[in-house]
Amino acid sequence: MEEIYTQLDREGFAVLPGFFSADLCALLVDRVEELYAAEGDQAGAEFRAEPGTRRLANGVDKGEIFREVFANEQILAMVGHILRPRFKLSSLNARSANPNDGQGLQPLHVDQGLLPDEQGPLVANVVWMLDDFTPENGAMRAVPRTHRSGKRPKEALADAAAPHPDEVLVTGTAGTVCVMNAHLWHGGTANRTDTPRRALHSFYCRFDVAQQQYQKRLLRAETQAALPIRLRELLALDDAQNDELCSRVTSQSGFLK
Repeated sequence: MEEIYTQLDREGFAVLPGFFSADLCALLVDRVEELYAAEGDQAGAEFRAEPGTRRLANGVDKGEIFREVFANEQILAMVGHILRPRFKLSSLNARSANPNDGQGLQPLHVDQGLLPDEQGPLVANVVWMLDDFTPENGAMRAVPRTHRSGKRPKEALADAAAPHPDEVLVTGTAGTVCVMNAHLWHGGTANRTDTPRRALHSFYCRFDVAQQQYQKRLLRAETQAALPIRLRELLALDDAQNDELCSRVTSQSGFLK
């Protein structure tokens, strides 16, 4: 684990091949596709639309299978290394880059447009690859070490959508996870293949930052009642500070900043 922590500190991200099993991957893919079919045009409505993609949001409320993602203890240890001393889940979403769609290219961005403060990082993101990420199918690009730049790409670059000389493609087979300091400059690329490229994003924020998606408001009462104490804490369901922070925010769905 120390090697992973070192990579997170130095590069801003760490790729973990084969982190979750083929069986779990198949179950997650099945559930994600069920939700896309059931929600139709409203899929991802709790978040926001993005050209060239299918989106899902509010994953915590949509199946216990997703607990395997957002509450994985190894992942939480890595997120805790980034966001120490305390943190919470900010959102759990899915993103599928549409096949043969030139609109899927994202500009380089930092999540929610946030920059670290004097206490350190505010946000961390974990990408769960449900399909192989390849150079052709919309893999994420990232610019190593930019999590320490103190700058947003849209302010530092003439064109945040253009290739960056230092960018790398984050590729891997289905079952790979990428843990990331979300102040790292990153973005999805266009899918030029005939099949979708799907991933889950478990996004976390420091304890003193408003959740991207206010879990207490989104989760049904029956979902909340069935959650053990540990998950209630992770979701900040009984956290008065989180309630106050989220009450100040009219919209927390922005991401390309």
